[in-house]
Amino acid sequence: MCRNIRPLHNFEPAATDDEVHAAALQYVRKVAGTTKPSRANQAAFDRAVAEIAHATRHLLADLVAVTPPKNREEEAAKARARAERSGRYAPRVAS
Repeated sequence: MCRNIRPLHNFEPAATDDEVHAAALQYVRKVAGTTKPSRANQAAFDRAVAEIAHATRHLLADLVAVTPPKNREEEAAKARARAERSGRYAPRVAS
């Protein structure tokens, strides 16, 4: 599950609220050991996601970058190239 959490620091444009929420959700899923909590645990699960997203936004705002920001499209292209070389990527074919 946590393999889906991507670095969010030092990108241009900066991480969106959706990206921060997605990372927090993946973290809580991993820690809780479930992707879908029971109704009895839903409130605690949602609260944890919100608190972790909040803390993540503060962390990203406070971090100091010593290198220039990375370009999202360039980093995505590099990741696709690595996946292709490893055989884990199949390009989408238009139908």
